[in-house]
Formats: sequence, C-alpha cells, structure tokens
Amino acid sequence: MNRGKIEERTFYSDALQEDMTLLIYLPATYSPLYKYSLLIASDGKDYFQLGRISRVADELLAEEEIENLIIVGIPYENVKVRRTNYHPNGDNNKAYMRFLAQELVPYLDAEFPTYQIGMGRGLIGDSLAATVSLMTACAYPHTFGKVILHSPYVNETVLETVKNTGNTHFTVDHIIGLDEKAVPTGDGVDKDFLQDNRELSELFEAQKFSYRYEEQPGGHTWKTWQKDMKRALQMNYTK
Repeated sequence: MNRGKIEERTFYSDALQEDMTLLIYLPATYSPLYKYSLLIASDGKDYFQLGRISRVADELLAEEEIENLIIVGIPYENVKVRRTNYHPNGDNNKAYMRFLAQELVPYLDAEFPTYQIGMGRGLIGDSLAATVSLMTACAYPHTFGKVILHSPYVNETVLETVKNTGNTHFTVDHIIGLDEKAVPTGDGVDKDFLQDNRELSELFEAQKFSYRYEEQPGGHTWKTWQKDMKRALQMNYTK
C-alpha cells in the first residue's frame, strides 16, 4: 500500500502574531486535478503520532472507503500555549479561532484544490483541542461543516455557546470514554468529563443539531481515541 506524505510548513498568523507550524497530509494519489475535503486537527502532532490518523487515512483511501481527504495538523508549542489558545476562557482563544477560520482556511483553499464550502471542511480535536474545534464551528458555522469531538473539556462557557448558536449548519460527531470520571486538569482539580459530556450531549439533542453521540470503553487517553480513528473517518468522510 502506498502511503501519503506529510509536509511541514510554517504559516504566519496575524491573529496570533506568531509563526504556526502546519503538518499537511496529502494522500498517496494526490493530484491537483482532483478535489479534496479538509480535516483540520488541533493537537495536530498528537493526531499524527499518537492517533496515527495518516496511517488510518492511507488504509481507508486505499480501500476506497473514504473520499479524497487532506488532513492538516496544528501542533502546540507547549502546555501553557495550548491552554491559552484552546481553553474557552484562554487569553488567546478567540485569536486562535480567528486564525483557524479567517487565515488558515483561505490559505489552504489557495494552496490546494479544496471544495471551498462548509461541508467540505471539518475540525477534529481531543480534550481542550476538541473544545476549541467545537467553539470555532459555533463561531464560524458557515466555514466548517463538521466537527469530530474526542472527549471535549466542557464548562459553562461551552454550554452557553452551544445554547446560543441557534443553527444546525454543521454536524457533530461526539465520543466520550466511560472511565473519564476523574480527569486531572490544568486547574489542579479532577473533573468528571463523562458527566459533563452527557450534559453537553443532552444540549446538542435539545438544540436539534445533526448529531451523533457514543460512550465508549476507556479513559481520557490516546489509547481510547486512537481506537476510534477509523470509525470517525469512515462515518464522516464516507465516499
């Protein structure tokens, strides 16, 4: 099986006032003659290394089980920067979301043969990276057509945002581990992610989002999320 390639690029963000590293997966059969959907991953290095998302994509593309797909990973510099960018109350959270929607998307649309419509673009993330993916889709519902959430961090800001979004322009694929009842956080306390995600799930249902929810065995780790990678790509990028 031929493997796709991962290009590393540097992209300057005016919103964040810094150079951002991009890891761009192009399928083995990539050609500018074809159109491609986009999947943008915060915690991007983790999705490639721990989630093995490019290998999963290689297999599914080779078996013609998913549509043509470019995956863009955005690594975080360190834990402190991750928190300030991804946390819904982080100092740079809104700037990071602007970077995703108003800078990165136009750049990718100019560089690659993308569909250039909301349903052709997805966001994926784990924990805080899932949270910022969801918040970005809520803020820019016409830019992103789908969001895949692996165990998102949930607080009142997240719940209020979903409650006030008032549209169903994007689909939500949401999983949580059954053992995520006492997850250490950057706040220095253990958080019941399972209960918080159940509350978020009820809100999605009440808001009548196009929505899929599943509670899976496992904890708040990549062992849980990696197992879900094949299903997540298959269900959201069916050919």
